Amino acid sequence: MVKYNDAIRGKKLQNLQSEKINLTNLCTLITVAQIRGLLYSMENKKRKLTPEEKWERATLADSFIFYKVMRSHPRECQEVIELLLGIKIKSMTMHPEEQIDLDHDSKGVRLDVYVQDEDRVFDIEIQVADTRELQERSRYYSALMALDSLKPGEPYKLLKESHVIFICMEDIFGTGLPVYTFEDVCLENSAVKLRDRDYRHFFIAPICAKMIGDEEKRMFFNFLLSNTAGSTLTDRLRDYVEDAKHNMQWRFSYMTLERLQYYAFQNGKEDGLEEGRAEGFAEGERKKALEDALILVNDFNVAPELAAEKMGVPLADVLEMQKSS
Repeated sequence: MVKYNDAIRGKKLQNLQSEKINLTNLCTLITVAQIRGLLYSMENKKRKLTPEEKWERATLADSFIFYKVMRSHPRECQEVIELLLGIKIKSMTMHPEEQIDLDHDSKGVRLDVYVQDEDRVFDIEIQVADTRELQERSRYYSALMALDSLKPGEPYKLLKESHVIFICMEDIFGTGLPVYTFEDVCLENSAVKLRDRDYRHFFIAPICAKMIGDEEKRMFFNFLLSNTAGSTLTDRLRDYVEDAKHNMQWRFSYMTLERLQYYAFQNGKEDGLEEGRAEGFAEGERKKALEDALILVNDFNVAPELAAEKMGVPLADVLEMQKSS
């Protein structure tokens, strides 16, 4: 028994030392305010926050708040896109509906923040966690925007230039770059590009906040990580975040979303699923999580992508269940 307990203590010490090393390496890339935010996040993992606490502490880095602020303030949304991509948009309009209808048998799928100008379309979203499917999700979104931008009978040359923009809180590619931009190139000769005007951008917020040369961009990412405004744009975004958190309807939707997620987690835990959603729901709990996700989509107008993320179920399953309901 003594040897067993010593082994357990040794394993815990090893884990703590490993976390300290990883944090030390990360500290070389980010600011003090961001380090405090990381430490705060680590502390919160030990104690699960209530929905009320989450709402009070939510910032623009929360996917729900980001969606509401960007949708409600097109001017700032345009400025963020221009800032990230280094472009100028002459005149931009917010897509009237986030939902894209694929065919008469499908209810379609919603993009969080879908905007367009004369010859380009953009989807911009914040990805709080690495769901191990973000690359495929970006491909799917890009295809949806292509379908939506071309009317029946129109030539393919009229397809609009498309940009899917994911702001990630983790380096999902693991190479340490602040930005990953993708377009199709020839495998046999990388100098030959497909030139189909389809681009996907992944901004890794913690690395962008330190390594990007553009000061305005750095301040934007620093604001995402630390909630510290340092520019005219981030000052306005901070005010809009506070306004959003005083919206009682949005607060109710957020609370409902969080409580359904909490109940699904507790039910799974009571049934012996301590491994959590990362290991997958048992069939009964999986079905319940899907049903809860569908409630969020149908009754509370939550995007299927966000509902799937919050309930810890595959987006494809939510879309299939939505289609058959």
